[in-house]
This record gives sequence, C-alpha cells and structure tokens, in this order.
Amino acid sequence: MKPFDYVKPRQLAEAVSLLSADDPDTRPVSGGTAIMLMMKAGVLRPARLVSLRHVEDEYRQIEVAPDGSLHIGGMTTLAELERSPEIQQGWPMLARTFKTLSNIRVRNVAMIGGNLAHGDPHMDMPPVLTALGAKVVIQGPNGSRELPVKDLCLGYYETALAGDELITKVIVPPMQGRQAAYFKVTTRVSHDWPTLGLAAVVKMEQDRLADARLIVGAATDRPTSLDNAVQLLVGQPLSDALLKQAGEEAAHGLDIVSDQHGSAQYKKHLLSVYLGRAVRAAVGGGQQEAS
Repeated sequence: MKPFDYVKPRQLAEAVSLLSADDPDTRPVSGGTAIMLMMKAGVLRPARLVSLRHVEDEYRQIEVAPDGSLHIGGMTTLAELERSPEIQQGWPMLARTFKTLSNIRVRNVAMIGGNLAHGDPHMDMPPVLTALGAKVVIQGPNGSRELPVKDLCLGYYETALAGDELITKVIVPPMQGRQAAYFKVTTRVSHDWPTLGLAAVVKMEQDRLADARLIVGAATDRPTSLDNAVQLLVGQPLSDALLKQAGEEAAHGLDIVSDQHGSAQYKKHLLSVYLGRAVRAAVGGGQQEAS
C-alpha cells in the first residue's frame, strides 16, 4: 500500500467537511473491513482516509420511534444490531440475517452505514432492507436527504452517494402484520458471500397473499424487485404449482450474469426453486435458511 493520511474527526460535520465530491483519493472509512482488503489488493489507493469511528454517539443509537419505525445510527456495528432486543422483537428477519453476515470478527467492527455505502451487489443487507421498505438518511455539505434503499445501489460498487456524503441513519418501517424471510444460498460455507439472496415480505388475508415484496440480490448487479412473480401471486390462493410458476417466471425475466459464485444458468435454477421456499417461509413465520 502507498502511504496515506488517516484523520479522526470527532464530529460528523467535520468528517463531511474533510470529504470532497471531486476527489476520489479521499475516502470515508467506518469499520474498514472492505476498504482495507481493497487497499491490500491494490484495487484502491487513497491518499486520505477519514475515519468515522469517533463521531458523536448519536450515530450509534438503535431506537424505536413513536410511529413504530426502527431508527439505526449509521455507525452502529452489525454485531450490535444482531444482539438488539428491539430488532429481535419487532424485525426478527433482520436479527436472523445479521447472524449470517461474514463472521463475528467482521460483525464486531463493520458498521451498517459503511456496509450499505460499499455497493457490493453480493451483500445481504441491500435486498433485505429493500424488501422491508427501508430508507437511509444521507448527510452532505448542504444538509441531509432521505433515499429509499431500493434507489441506493446503482450497479457494481456504484451508489447514489456523492463523494462528500455519508449514510447517517437507516429507517425501517414497522412490520404492520407482515411476515418476512431471507434465503441466502452459498456455494461454500453458510456465512460466505451469497450466490443468491432472496428476501420475501408478505401480508396474508386468509389463504391469499394480500401484498408481497420479493427482492433478489447477488444474482443481479443491484437489488431487483421480482414484479412479475408478485403479480402472479398476489390475490391468489397459494399452491405449490403457483409458486413453481412464479419462480420460473422470475428466473426467466431476469438479466443474470455469471461470476465466481456461480453461472447464470445455476443462479436462474436457484431462483426458480428458492422463490417458493422463501414465500412459504415468510408465510409460516419467517424462518430462513443459509445453505
């Protein structure tokens, strides 16, 4: 690695002031689990890193707002989120998903804001938070703005964040009777990068889906809504035949590319199989699998 400056601001406003929308050699760093690997590999050669580890404690809070939504500070670690009683009670799919991310060493230092800002299409949280209807609060030199997580990722390692903007909060709406499941399919060990990630958030009325969000990750360059499958399923009694048809329609309609985690054909097959399993799991109480 080439030499670089490492600055440790104590306030978020100071951290933002040290960044630049026009200087790609200055980068923010929170947990550093991804950026340090990229630097060691020579993929990234920053001249300055702006640490977010010492900014105000308010950006590490987990709380439920009066309207029932979950507010997560952008500098909260994944391990803190995994153990949060508020998340375990109100958003159990999130708590279960956090346990499958990387390993405990990484989760102890990686922060949710940096995780989302990294923009890797193989990450688990973007499809999960997209399915939950979450949004992020973004701070820049001209103030703050809110953006749905579904609009955050634009492509491979590309997000809607400017170079001088930071994710300061994640807001997850209340479940309001919905149930959810996330299926993470890996080719090696359960906590590895997924070959396919599939998040299902559903609301039932008797034996029919009244509403559903089905989001796929890892197989595409950004979290993608499976709208054709949702159209088939909503309003219909669930059956194995219908779920199989929805899975096949979803796989057929996606532009999937091969990568080191699996071929396009293999990922399409996984999607055709796991879509039905994810919907059934969500309807049945949200149990999920990592396989």
